[in-house]
Amino acid sequence: MSLLKSNTFISAHDVTDINALADKALHYKANPFIDKQLGENKRIGCLFLNPSMRTRLSTQIAAQNLGMEAIVFNVGSEGWQLEFEEDAIMNGKTVEHIKDAAPIFGKYFDILAIRTFPSLVNKEDDYSELYINQFIKYSGLPVVSLESATLHPLQSLTDVVTIKETYTPFNEGKRPKVVLTWAPHVKPLPQCVANSFAQWMNAWNEVDFVVTHPKDYELDKQFTGNAPIIYDQNEALKDADYVYVKNWSTYNDYGKIYNSDPEWMLTPEKLQLTNNAKVMHCLPVRRNVELSGAVLDGPNSIVTQEAGNRVWAAQAVLSELLQLQ
Repeated sequence: MSLLKSNTFISAHDVTDINALADKALHYKANPFIDKQLGENKRIGCLFLNPSMRTRLSTQIAAQNLGMEAIVFNVGSEGWQLEFEEDAIMNGKTVEHIKDAAPIFGKYFDILAIRTFPSLVNKEDDYSELYINQFIKYSGLPVVSLESATLHPLQSLTDVVTIKETYTPFNEGKRPKVVLTWAPHVKPLPQCVANSFAQWMNAWNEVDFVVTHPKDYELDKQFTGNAPIIYDQNEALKDADYVYVKNWSTYNDYGKIYNSDPEWMLTPEKLQLTNNAKVMHCLPVRRNVELSGAVLDGPNSIVTQEAGNRVWAAQAVLSELLQLQ
């Protein structure tokens, strides 16, 4: 039975069994080339509308492990500026409509992977997910999100994989306490990673999930669900087994930074409040702004292991999509 509900992977809701998909990723970690023939003579087009490092490299490696050819195209810098609005009068800067471009990708590739980014100006436009939905609508291909305006599902699947891999008391039926904590930053960042992590933790339902942030940094309830929201970081960190550190800008008064309170930076002193918690971050990270260098370089940090697991999460998803073809 497929672990995906359809031939798109853009959120946790596209997965039938998160545990099984994470297990498949760990299986590939132990056996990277076991399905080398699965993607033979298949191509994946990786289209980037904004920069990437880990997502780009890990997806290419995952595809190659499955025998696929990965072709990367930086849409913004290497191609024509695309128009995504229906019935647009194209007398401005845009040169080609997605209705004309996407079907061509459908002729070139077997799977399409898209990375977009929010404007942080218009919440309604960003949260409509216009860009990635137009690729889905007009390409006629299986589509994987390499990050969208609101979510980052491959990162979140990776996070599930990393927690499963590192929390041995799962075998004893014990649930870890996982805390998503806001962190200071020098500029407004999207809510994508935080939204996605919350969505996946709730959908996975194998952890006790808590969110902590300053007041006015609430995320969209469709992602945080019924998770406790605690405004006192120290209180939230008590007895935590995992601390996921991420900055995000305001959701209600969209795309703003009200403060960058350095007191919210995770430090070794704050880790003493936890159950010797493992520390996670999606990277890139601003050292000694979001996370202290002492934490990043210390024994509690698993950010490098987490980033390494990006390959296996992508490989599990691509494998499922190939098997649906």
